[in-house]
Amino acid sequence: MNAHLSDLRADDAIAESAAQRIFAAARDLFYQQGIRAVSVDAIAAAAGTTKMTLYRNFSSKDELLAAILEAHDREFWNWWDGVIEPFTGQARKQIEQLFRSFEEMACDEGSCRGCPIANAAVEVIDDENPAKKIVKQHHDEMRRRLRELSRNMNARDPERLGDALFLLMGGSFLSLLVFHDAGPSVSVYDAARLLLDSSVGAPEA
Repeated sequence: MNAHLSDLRADDAIAESAAQRIFAAARDLFYQQGIRAVSVDAIAAAAGTTKMTLYRNFSSKDELLAAILEAHDREFWNWWDGVIEPFTGQARKQIEQLFRSFEEMACDEGSCRGCPIANAAVEVIDDENPAKKIVKQHHDEMRRRLRELSRNMNARDPERLGDALFLLMGGSFLSLLVFHDAGPSVSVYDAARLLLDSSVGAPEA
């Protein structure tokens, strides 16, 4: 009985390890090469497993993509919450720190391809794809949060300011995709401050 349980635990560990390798390989390949360009065979090969094993762990490439985007989504909001938490009750400072932190994010030369969720928005066009829902929810939440911060700082038109900040952040991700870390994204913090100043006036010295 104990030997049988040990065998089951070993099988579970092997399956978990295979799933983790598949997940990690697909996450890297999707980001570096694009979603459509990467085949299931390529993912299985990079993970050191078989296509059959991949399908035992993920019912389809779309399900695997959705799981990866969910992980990106969680990581993004963990980053966001970590940036603004020290400035609770200071909405303008929270916005400034978001854009300062974004500007300071490291991006290795030649390897940065912007935001993986924004990239997926370009490639995933089928509304029935489970990844499409994650992309939409992620951007809805970003827009909601920026509008809420704009209201909390008493902007004259918080919805418009929130949307402008949303466009600025999205454009910055695109800048990283095109120019890596040598493009307009290096000025995103100053651009955000200009938007804030025009919406509520410059802060006192």
